[in-house]
Amino acid sequence: MMPYIMLKSGIGVESLLVQAAFYGFIGIFTFVTPITLHILTKGYVIRLYYKDEVDTYTAITYNAILAEKATVFHQKDVKIPDITKMFTTFYAKTKSMLVNPTLFPNPQDYNHLMGYDKSSFFKLEDLEEVKEADERK
Repeated sequence: MMPYIMLKSGIGVESLLVQAAFYGFIGIFTFVTPITLHILTKGYVIRLYYKDEVDTYTAITYNAILAEKATVFHQKDVKIPDITKMFTTFYAKTKSMLVNPTLFPNPQDYNHLMGYDKSSFFKLEDLEEVKEADERK
């Protein structure tokens, strides 16, 4: 709309080179912004379904033309990044996914997805190594 408004308002520039540069800038801005937004948010999970019988999740995301794309993965395929990233909550089969934990109606569902509900146990050998390292200090 901006080129049309400038043409009708009389602010237009007579130089063909300046007009081409201006329209080129507007055109690039028009197409680059949606592409950049898609690249940043392509892993945002719109809907997430869980099948309890087989312990699989189906994450629905959008692709570049706003068609829904389904990714099916098991809880064992979920990898949490060591360093938190801006648009990544976890990786499912090497695909980055972004979920909002506050949108889960039941917090235990989020805990199961992220693997926080698994019992963590220490091996006796690991505990002995830690004790030996503490004694050496």
